[in-house]
Amino acid sequence: MTREKLFEQILQKKSYLCIGLDTDPKRLPEHLLDHEDPVFEFNRQIVEATADLCVAYKPNIAFYEAQGPKGWVSLEKTLEVIPEEIFTIADAKRGDIGNTSELYARAFFETMNFDSITVAPYMGADSVKPFLVQPGRWVILLALTSNPGSKDFQMLKLSDGNEEYLFEQVLRESANWASVGQMMYVVGATQGEYIERVRAIVPNHFLLVPGVGAQGGSLEEISRLGMNQQCGLLVNSSRAIIYASSGRDFADKARAAALKVQKEMEQYLEQYVTHL
Repeated sequence: MTREKLFEQILQKKSYLCIGLDTDPKRLPEHLLDHEDPVFEFNRQIVEATADLCVAYKPNIAFYEAQGPKGWVSLEKTLEVIPEEIFTIADAKRGDIGNTSELYARAFFETMNFDSITVAPYMGADSVKPFLVQPGRWVILLALTSNPGSKDFQMLKLSDGNEEYLFEQVLRESANWASVGQMMYVVGATQGEYIERVRAIVPNHFLLVPGVGAQGGSLEEISRLGMNQQCGLLVNSSRAIIYASSGRDFADKARAAALKVQKEMEQYLEQYVTHL
């Protein structure tokens, strides 16, 4: 998946929606429990109902790992039903010493065939670069997250007197590791007040923005402050879409929720991407 192909999808669908497949077996509609693989059946119906409205799917790997071997099977089957032109994100938040990262990269890019993976930058360049050696695959680096604990480290001021936060140094340094066609950044939607600072450092990178929907982030604010001339945003919504209903109509309700977001995104694309 190239940057150009991703932007083509955004223009074609008038959407920069990423749907998080955070599928919890405890929250599945009861009527699915008789299926051989209820998690996959849930995901299959969500994908079929929403694929024309989104440009990316982001399975949170923890939801599948927690189920043991059957969870990995559900995940593999889910990837098989996602249309080829849709960007896939392994939300795995990996990152370790070089040879371990090489194996993580092999697992998610070769064995599982994801387009991208979220990576923690704390261990530095040598823990990230093994994910960057395969052409057409992306690293999505954690930069500024939405959780309350983000202030513990990400919001620390550096001691060199330039008033930069640690997350800004992470952006500045890591931008040298790969091109804008191979690296994105996670920036939480509830951190909207810092989007302008992010864009000052990485004006041309795509940002993966979780936290819109159930977590209360503002799509308008993120779009207004975060868009660039190739949109530059993948805005994720998980629970607000996939759990829009717990009944037999769950897929229809998920589609309705995704459609509402897509229609709002269409307005912002027309407003902020001038050559749309």
